[in-house]
Amino acid sequence: MPKQRILPFILLGIIDCHPQITGKGITNEFNTEIGDFWKASHSQIYPELKRMVADKWITVTQNDDNAKEKYYNLTAEGLEVLNNWLTQAVTKLPIHQDLFSLKLFFIKQANDPRIKDLITRQINLLKQELDHLLERKELIFSKQAMIDNHYGHYLVLTRAISRTQGQLKWLNEELNKLNK
Repeated sequence: MPKQRILPFILLGIIDCHPQITGKGITNEFNTEIGDFWKASHSQIYPELKRMVADKWITVTQNDDNAKEKYYNLTAEGLEVLNNWLTQAVTKLPIHQDLFSLKLFFIKQANDPRIKDLITRQINLLKQELDHLLERKELIFSKQAMIDNHYGHYLVLTRAISRTQGQLKWLNEELNKLNK
């Protein structure tokens, strides 16, 4: 069974949040908030936008000052497709590709010195990630009105913060056990 394409729904959501967004603006969304949990490249985005125009989910207009610059908007059909997708239940967890866990899995002995090194490096990476997430929270959600107007985004960000804090707590506990 072919894997369900998710990118069109992400693009519909971005365009719904940012009417009159350019292709570059859409691509930039994958370098900020959405990029924290979903990746898409320029070479994936633009062909999908063309398909979505052909499917009449979005419209495209051009700027009179710059003919190369295109602006994307949802159609009524595109909004309906997005809303239908948003109401569908998530029925299975995503498959993760976690190299840290994979490497740990293959280490046999508790006294293997590579474990401390792997954990220490993972702690450092997660601390950087947590700092980034906390900075984003402060920047984007410093006012209650921003939380109220973008509550789903706020939930995703606070979930990522909580998950990262939990991972750090567990890693530090395990590192302490190994250091005894």
